[in-house]
Amino acid sequence: MPSNSTSGDGQTPSAWDRMVHARAEFARYLRTETIGGIIMLGATVLALVVANSPLDQWYFDVRDTTLGPSGLRLSVGHWAADGLLAVFFFVAGLELKRELVVGELRQWRQAALPVFAALGGMLVPALVALAIAAGAPGGSDAWPVPVATDIAFALAVLAVTASALPASVRLFLLSLAVVDDLGAILLIALLFTSNISWPALGGAIALLALYALAQKLRIRSWLIYAPIALGTWYFVYESGVHATIAGVALGLLTRVKSDPGETFPPAERMEHLFQPISAGLCVPLFAFFAAGLALSSKMLDGFASDRVVWAVLIGLVVGKFLGVLSGSFLAIKLRVAALSSDLHWRDLIALSILAGCGFTVSLLIAELAFDSADQRDRVKLAVLMGSAIASLAAAFALRLRLRARNN
Repeated sequence: MPSNSTSGDGQTPSAWDRMVHARAEFARYLRTETIGGIIMLGATVLALVVANSPLDQWYFDVRDTTLGPSGLRLSVGHWAADGLLAVFFFVAGLELKRELVVGELRQWRQAALPVFAALGGMLVPALVALAIAAGAPGGSDAWPVPVATDIAFALAVLAVTASALPASVRLFLLSLAVVDDLGAILLIALLFTSNISWPALGGAIALLALYALAQKLRIRSWLIYAPIALGTWYFVYESGVHATIAGVALGLLTRVKSDPGETFPPAERMEHLFQPISAGLCVPLFAFFAAGLALSSKMLDGFASDRVVWAVLIGLVVGKFLGVLSGSFLAIKLRVAALSSDLHWRDLIALSILAGCGFTVSLLIAELAFDSADQRDRVKLAVLMGSAIASLAAAFALRLRLRARNN
């Protein structure tokens, strides 16, 4: 990294210049998958520590404190899930739009392998969870929880353990996770929407149309987009559809191709701006308020005897592995896709294990799916344990794969 002891004209930089440079460097670090994953993991560990320490009452009091204007007073934990995660899903929507228009998913032949892998990675865990939890209290609510793969966490594990593997390995995982996120988003929209307010939904659609028009007219002022985005989130929330869908919709409507003479398209500029905010603030705060579980003996006893918990745990660790691998095998067997020259079956095995990192989206679905607070906490603990087991097993498999490639 070049020295910043002097400015471009040879003069010593001012305090303002140093502050701007430090902010830019900090944002650049937050854009790396490794740093984002570490921050998210740190927030999760901190939540578990605080929730099981003398500060536990403070933690739960803060999480349950209500904030907001009249008519929109939500708990801090609710704001984290519905508000802050909307930024995370906005970034996910931008990534999905880019992949669909100019990326790996724009051509069916290229997209087929990760698409089939993602579909298998959603279907098989759901079936595994349904089979294990059938007839148990809350059993019918378990199956959506293990279908999700956490993009940030999975890419962070790959970056930490095997960054030297070919770019096609990361591209496959990213494409799989993006399609997987789309499936999870659809599940959230379909399963956790009740009593739709059509006037509010109409208001959200009108604002989304206005956003699309502003994009078409090449308007760039944030003074236009900020009120539209906030209004869209509000109307989606009021409509009864989960508010994070607003973020996805706005991301998908953002332009991803550069105009002549335009250095970066709006989607790339937005992702550059919001990805550090998502990775450094929104996702860690959600993880902090979602993962704080009081690990009492009663809870742990209930954990061992609850088939719903095992359905989620096995769905993530085993179901995801079998689903992603069988989906990939089916795509190749049907000859709709083929392995690239630098992507091998042993790579796919390791990545199929890694897909069991449900984490952020699985925690969100667990929050939405279960009415019983005790069972919800047990399921969230299963998500954390399943994601940890999948991460460690995948890290081991990726290291073995890297060693084999280097020999």
